[in-house]
Formats: sequence, C-alpha cells, structure tokens
Amino acid sequence: MPKNLVIVESPAKAKTIEGYLGSDFLVMSSYGHVRDLQKGNNAIDVENDFTPTYIVSDDKKQVVAELKKLAKAAEVIWLATDDDREGEAISWHLKEALELNDSKIKRIVFREITKTAVTSAIQSPRTIDNDLVNAQQARRILDRLVGFELSPVLWKKIKGGLSAGRVQSVAVRIVVEREREIGVFDAVGSFKVVAIFELDGGKSLKAELPKKFETEAEAKQFLIDCNGADFKISDLQTKPAKKSPAAPFTTSTLQQEASRKLSYPVGLTMSVAQKLYEGGHITYMRTDSVNLSELALGMAKDAITKEFGAEYAFERKFKTKSNIAQEAHEAIRPTNFEASNIPGIPDNQRKLYDLIWKRAIASQMADAKLEKTTAKISISTLQDLLVAKGEMIMFEGFLKVYLESSDEEDDDEDQKGMLPPLTVGQDLDLSRMNATERFTRSSPRYTEASLVKKLEEMGIGRPSTYAPTVSTIQKRQYVIKESREGREREYVELILENNQIDKHDRVEITGAENNKLFPTNTGMVVNDFLVKHFPNIVDFSFTAKVEEEFDIIAKGKLSWPKMLKNFYGGFHETVEAAESIDRAEAGSVRVLGTDPKSGKPLSVKLGKYGPYAQIGTQEDEEKPTYASLRKGQLLENITMEEAIELFKLPRQIGEFEEKVVTAAIGRFGPYLRHDSKFTSLPKEYDPLEVDLETAIQLILDKREADAKKIIQIFEKTDDYEEIRVLNGRWGPYISFQKKNFKIPKDKEAEGLTLAECIDLIENPIAKGRGKKAPAKKATTAKKTTATKKTTAKKAPAKKAPAKKKPAAKKK
Repeated sequence: MPKNLVIVESPAKAKTIEGYLGSDFLVMSSYGHVRDLQKGNNAIDVENDFTPTYIVSDDKKQVVAELKKLAKAAEVIWLATDDDREGEAISWHLKEALELNDSKIKRIVFREITKTAVTSAIQSPRTIDNDLVNAQQARRILDRLVGFELSPVLWKKIKGGLSAGRVQSVAVRIVVEREREIGVFDAVGSFKVVAIFELDGGKSLKAELPKKFETEAEAKQFLIDCNGADFKISDLQTKPAKKSPAAPFTTSTLQQEASRKLSYPVGLTMSVAQKLYEGGHITYMRTDSVNLSELALGMAKDAITKEFGAEYAFERKFKTKSNIAQEAHEAIRPTNFEASNIPGIPDNQRKLYDLIWKRAIASQMADAKLEKTTAKISISTLQDLLVAKGEMIMFEGFLKVYLESSDEEDDDEDQKGMLPPLTVGQDLDLSRMNATERFTRSSPRYTEASLVKKLEEMGIGRPSTYAPTVSTIQKRQYVIKESREGREREYVELILENNQIDKHDRVEITGAENNKLFPTNTGMVVNDFLVKHFPNIVDFSFTAKVEEEFDIIAKGKLSWPKMLKNFYGGFHETVEAAESIDRAEAGSVRVLGTDPKSGKPLSVKLGKYGPYAQIGTQEDEEKPTYASLRKGQLLENITMEEAIELFKLPRQIGEFEEKVVTAAIGRFGPYLRHDSKFTSLPKEYDPLEVDLETAIQLILDKREADAKKIIQIFEKTDDYEEIRVLNGRWGPYISFQKKNFKIPKDKEAEGLTLAECIDLIENPIAKGRGKKAPAKKATTAKKTTATKKTTAKKAPAKKAPAKKKPAAKKK
C-alpha cells in the first residue's frame, strides 16, 4: 500500500491525476458525495440549532468501506475534491464518514488537472475550510426545510406529487410571468421604407428611411411624393471604428454561448465540460470569474504570436461586474493555449473545447479595426433623407478567431459589407422603393440559457446550481421545453416601381418557437398559489438576499444556525397558517359557464393526469363527462368555445375492415384507434378534422412498420407466454413479459427455435458482455403461470418482515 492516499470525486479525474504522481500515491474516487441528510422528518433538529443528521447512502457504503480500509493503511490522506463549496463539503463528509484524524489529512485544491497544477497543490496543502462547508450545509438544510414543509401543502391544496423549492420556484415564476406578458402583448404595426438604387457596373445600393409610418395612408403618401423625384448623395461620412472581444467564459456565459452556437442544453454543456476538465483539457467549469492568471496570459500571448503574429496579441485583464464573483478563481480556459484541438475526444467534447479555446484566445487578441461609412440621400420633393450604411474590416484582430452570438433577434437590415464607391452630389437612379408593414415584438420566451442569464442577473443561484435548477423545473413538469409552429399573419407591402405604386397583401408566419421554455398548467397553478400564500419563497429580491447570506457565511462573517433561524421562523408560521387555506383558492378549477347542449356547468380543472374539461358535477345523477385539454391550452385562458370543441372527441371517423376508426386525444397526444390498436396522429393532423382516407393510410403505415419490426412470434400456449423475436434500433432481440433479451452475434434471429429463445431467456447474456449471466437470475418461461400463483399465496408471509425494518431504523 502506497504511503499517500489521494481522494477525488470522479474516476476519470482519478485516472488523469494518477499519471502525474509517483508510485508513492494511490488515487481513488469517492464518486461524488458519500453522505447526505437522512430521509424523513428527523433529518434536521430544528430545536437544536438545526443540527443535521447525515447518513452514508446505500449505494456508497461499499465505497466508504473500501476508502476507510485504504485510509487506515496510508500515512497521509490527501483530500483533492473540487475548489468550491460543494467540493469542500465533500472533503468534510469524507473526513467524517472515514473517521479520519486531522493529523493525517491534507486538503489540496487545483482548478485545472495538469501536472504543474497537481504537483503545486501537493506542495501547498491547507486544512478543510469550515466556513465553505457551513455555507454548503446552510444551503442544503434550508432547501430541505423548504421542500419538506412546503411540498405537503401543495399535495393537500392542489394535487399529489408536487414539489416546491427555493430557487426552482423562482425560476418557474420567471417563465410564467414571461408567458403572461406575451399573452397580453398587442403587436402594433408600422411601415418601414427601403429604397434600392441601381449603380453602374450592375451594382446596387440599399438605403432606408430612418423613421417609420404608423399608417398605410402615410406610407403611401410618402411613396407618391417620391414618385418622379430626383435622388442625390447629399453627404458622405467615413469614420474609423473598432470591436473588442468578449471576456473568457464563466459558467453562465459558456451555457449561453453553447446553446446559441451548438444548440446544447445547459445540462449537456456542463456534462461535456466536466469530462473536458477531468481529462485535463480545461480549467474548472464552475466559476463566476472572468479573470485569467498571469500564467494563462503569458501562454495566450505566446500561442497568438506563434499562430497569427505579434500584431494580433493584446493582453487584457477582465473584471466581473458582479460583486459576488470570486476573482481569485479563473475563467474557463484551455489548460494549453497552443492546443487548438484535442485529438481522439468525442465529437461533443471537440465542439465545446473549440468554443472555449476560441473564446479564451480571442479575449487576448487585438481589437478589430473597422471603417464605417454613412451615406445620406436627398429627395428633391421632400426634406426627408434616406440613409445607407456599411462597414469594412481594415484589420481582423480577434475576429480572425471568434465573434460572440446574441440572443436578440437582429432587426437591423443595414449592409454589413462595404458600400460601393460613392461621391457627394452623385445622382442616383431609383429601381424600387418598398413600404413594408412590420410589427412590434413581445419579449421572447426563455431558452434554457437565457433563463440562466436572467437568474444570474438577478443574483439568484450560483454557477453550481444553474443547470440543476433548469433541469429540475422540467423534470417536475412545471416547465416544458419544446418547439411550436407559428401562425399566419397578414401584412401589407406597397411597392413603387416604374412610376407606379402597387399594393400587395402578403402572409407571413409569426410566433414560431424553437426549443423554448413554456409553463405548464401545473406550473402556473403552483406558481400562483405560492405567490399568493408564500410570497417570500418566490420573491426575487428575497431569494437573492438569501444567496448573499450564503456568501457571507462562506466568508466566516455570519453564523449559519443564526441565518437559518432568521429564515425559518417566519416561513414555518406561514406553512402552519396554510392549513386553513380553502382548496378552492388554489386556482386549479375554473368555471367557464353553462354548456349550451346539456345546460350543465362547464369547467376546466387540473387533475392527476393533467388538465381537463368537465361538463356536469359529481352531485348530478348522471356522471360528468370529461375531455383532456389539448397541447398548449392553458386553464387560465381557454375559452368556452374551445372547451366545447374538446367534447367532440373521441370522434368516429368511419369504418375500415368493418371496424370503427376513432380519433381521440390521450395522455401522450392525439391518436387513432382501430381494432383495439393505437396509431399516433402526427402533429400536422387535427383529430377533429382528419378524414378516413388519411386515417386508413396512417394505420396501414403503422402496420407495415410493425411488420418490419417483427421477425417471428411464438404464440402463447398452456405451457408458456408469448415470445417475440423483434428488430430493434440496436439490432434483433427477444421480447418476453415486457423484458428484452439479447441474441448472441453468432445466432441468426430469423432461424431461432422456441427452445433456443427459452434458453436465452432463462440464461440471459450479461449486460455489456458476450457471456451468459448466472442461470439463477433468469425467469423461466414455461413456469410463469405457476410462479404467479405461488407468489400470490405466499405474499402476506413475505411482507411481514419488510414492515418491521423501517420501524427498527426509526428507533
């Protein structure tokens, strides 16, 4: 056993570090956290300064046992977890779980996994920073208290299975409020004028009128006044300009740019970045700093000079605007600036590394030098001037490598290239002038990345919490990420050409959304309930203040039990007061009016399986009738007419093969039902309008696809259940009792006999290997029925001991 035991969080990190240290060091992984708060009400002793009770999770008991054994044999234990609050807490939990003596512990940190960084850390160890641990504990305990006390209120007042969280509920509120802002937005139209002039040599010049006209009549009058007018270059200005590069990446800006340029969800970005970090390719990926170390600045300068020339290098020191950023940390950057690519890594890592390298290199490059030209064009019949703009790159600078993207939709139609040669006094020949109706746009819906940006701007959450927060609100089904088709909108275009003005009625698609965040009915109902009854929990400034208090605890300037006490007192009182809230106040039911056909009340509700419409009440002699709301329909704004339409489903379209074809909507969307079989209805078909001919074709297409999937079927008999040999995405397999079994590569799926299938079911191939697993784990096909009967008889006897175990634990 080596004298030194180094413990890190991940196996990949351990493997990289092991190559940098000598034979005296053994590097092992804890696989993340080894302890967490125990489940149940007794995890936090509120009366005793919020003392937490931690336990080693079942999946980590073996890891802890092995590490404890190795730690006893080692002379020195090096705790090399990440350099942040979470990493510090993992080190502390390891110390406690492994029962380590302080004299044997050395805490080391590094923000890049390189030989220089690791050996430097070994030479300058420190002790565990208890202030950072306390900040992490305070966050974990407070979030458990909020979730544990608030979630049951939601179960009682709205529906079961719901949850609330200090940061997640604020994130949901942001999405809900944006949706409502869009819902009430009223687009206002105006007319934009653009003129095209023909120049010598087949060139053209585009110019715009700086102002817009509010009405069609005003726009048309302007074109009338321009008809037959003389146009001339009245002024020509050329000015030097420059562009400067963006700062190197922080966690949030990396998530935003990877979303814009690579279409990566924030969770994927962090997962890929983690692998790059563990492989030693980039610095630590959870940071709010834009700072680069002196070493990094020197490496960047050398790499730029070598690759592009000395004139492209320009040292910059960026400083974060936020007063909470940890400037001692670095921005996300490559560990080796000369490595513009890393051979042999997966494609998603290659793309993200390329983005990080370019951003970091560009940040230390010279400004781009531009020449901007503005031409003003006079109109002989009017005092208004048309304006043409263009720009030319005189020196690329950082643009040779990288240009930051934007979330904003570009409405600027200025020319980006150089204008053609022009002179003051030059006469221009008008080719065409358009006055096009354009509409104001509402604020856009959030993407995952722009929501992270918003949270960061508001001081809510920290680099380590952004991705989990965005992931959680989607897992809880409070927010969904999806693309939605736009709708048609008419607009008017007036064209002056050949001394004639023509009006054209055009149609455009507006409101199309791609991978945007939409609140669900559940999310909106829960949000409104929390805003009304627990305003502090979803208050933006209050949540940001709590984050600041965690930062103060991390600096050792605030007692964490005191901070929790200040929060918990008022919060707990509000939870207790919630018992008296009438369930009807939750807003999960909305009465639309009276159904004209039955005369019964028509309402929309949030149910166990989602939102639905209901005609009638439980008190009526006849049972109420129900219909699921369609995708995108919201409880708060669905109209009576839209709700009535829902009850036209299920709809009998006609007959095929002497059996009825029905269109309906279920939990998973629109579908067709025929002969007790279901066919999903593609989004381009409306279940209220799809015709019989289309439905039959969809059913036949589904049959053909299913037939290609089925290789052979061994039908159910008295001795065994049905066994199928099917074609799957990853090749042929055996399907039995809703379980799948691999087929060896040396066997032809088409030629399998029943006996061979049963043998593969009873002796399945182990996952990830070519060998068969132990037979004792197999399910016997022929004895399925008998086994079920035996199990049913013995069930009570088996369950009795299971009930005693939890009780013993509580004691």
